[in-house]
Amino acid sequence: MTLVCVPIAVHDVPTALADAEAARLAGADLVEFRVDAMLPGGVGEAEIGLLRRLCADSPLPAIVTCRAAAEGGAYDGPDDERLALYEHLGTADHPPRYVDLELAAYERSANLRQKAHLAIDWPARRRANAPGLVLSLHDFGGRPADLSRRVARLAEAEAAAVVKVAYRARSIRDNLELLEVPSQTGRPTIALGIGEFGLMSRVLAPKFGGFLTFASLRRGGETAPGQPTIADLLGAYRFRSIGPRTRVYGVVGWPVGHSLSPTLHNAGFERVGHDGVYLPMPLAGAAGEESFAALKATLLEFIEHPRLSFCGASVTIPHKESLARLASAQGWEADEATRATGAANTLVVERDADDAPQRVRVMNTDVPALAASLAEAMGTLAGATVGVIGAGGVGRAAAWGLARAGATVVLYNRDLSRAEEVAAHVNGALRSGGEGRGSADQPAGRVVGASWALLAKSCADAFVNCTPLGMTGGPDPAGAAMTAEAMRGCASLRVVMDTVYAPRVTPLLAAAGACGLRTVGGLDMFVRQAALQFEAWTGRPGPLTLFGALASEAAAAREGSG
Repeated sequence: MTLVCVPIAVHDVPTALADAEAARLAGADLVEFRVDAMLPGGVGEAEIGLLRRLCADSPLPAIVTCRAAAEGGAYDGPDDERLALYEHLGTADHPPRYVDLELAAYERSANLRQKAHLAIDWPARRRANAPGLVLSLHDFGGRPADLSRRVARLAEAEAAAVVKVAYRARSIRDNLELLEVPSQTGRPTIALGIGEFGLMSRVLAPKFGGFLTFASLRRGGETAPGQPTIADLLGAYRFRSIGPRTRVYGVVGWPVGHSLSPTLHNAGFERVGHDGVYLPMPLAGAAGEESFAALKATLLEFIEHPRLSFCGASVTIPHKESLARLASAQGWEADEATRATGAANTLVVERDADDAPQRVRVMNTDVPALAASLAEAMGTLAGATVGVIGAGGVGRAAAWGLARAGATVVLYNRDLSRAEEVAAHVNGALRSGGEGRGSADQPAGRVVGASWALLAKSCADAFVNCTPLGMTGGPDPAGAAMTAEAMRGCASLRVVMDTVYAPRVTPLLAAAGACGLRTVGGLDMFVRQAALQFEAWTGRPGPLTLFGALASEAAAAREGSG
């Protein structure tokens, strides 16, 4: 079983013990007392006494770490004093379970190695409760160029009871190398990526036989960048249920730290008993060739990895068009919405009994989700006139989906030529894709490009905002594509929809509500598209009610904390 360890920066003993008890109650197996914070310049008798009491009174087995400044800690004193501290703790009546020493310090001199063996009985462990040595390697700059040689030296160190490798992950692909380290050492091993790109290595440690993973007690209490909280690790990611056959999914995009998808899908997996875990998978890269190259390298390596069991992903900005392009280049299956819009947001990887990839396909669940959200509010889309604001990827998907359902779509964009280009593409796709038929044996509508300048005087049965106007953290959080005055001037207008879901009530929706119009938030579309993804991965209907409740709770909590 992979253990969960909560690191605690020790400034005083009572607070550290209180945190250790909180860690126990939260479900931790161990605590790591990071004592370098209270010993920046060296170790004295008073400090030794305090730390012996800390170990004696700890409610959980403990690792004691006095991390050197050179490897990200606060201790800048002599190695001999640090080793003397470990000796005093190791010979106490209630010693820690482990002490941590860096490989660089261990290899610095033969004298130090000899003292390590003699001080705490490494490796003979003549005392039954003598601490084990965690021999560690850290690099906050990135992957060490000589990583393989250093791992070999860790594995060959006779004194080490546990070996630890941690370095800053530069991309999510770095996790794959880290996850394989435990199989290379022949002894209990901790292998973790530092930073937001390294989360996968922390959560998937049980799948690859890692000895333990670290999780902070609370947000802001991390001792290294990228540590999840223990509540998220054990709750949201269901760490205790992860095993060698667990299937891996994620949300691929940049940024993805704000995504609600992990909350929804992990809860859904638990609801239906699906052995899967869903993770944020940040993948940087601007749209275009950079996005395509990054996505191709990452997804192909994940799909072909023999032990990862990668079975699918939600793909978001800026990689949706690149996913559709990659599917075409690789000969993967693509649904009608992807072929028509040139964008996909869902990857499905079906694997055989030996866990080898058998069938790969892509989908665009944004399209049916948007159409279903608006259709529910309007009763029907057939014969309706819908103004779609914005001719980017979301606008194009909306235009095709709504026109396919029988609506006449007016596509507004600041660049008129772009709106007309998208309209021509969508109309062509509608003609070639189904001989002018819609989604329910209904004649398809059509799309007309229009200038943004006409929006203030335009009229329709519904308007759909497909721009980032009004989005929290976006270029214009206070912006709205239409004014209340413009809405009041449109006698036929019944529904206003916004694809932005943060905040839940955007400035556009607030203005529409003030006019007495029916509003549809982006959260409804988000939940529907997530349910369609869930069904594609698990073969079971997405739990819409559960997803809706979780999304609303999470969105409300974020807005409240903001």
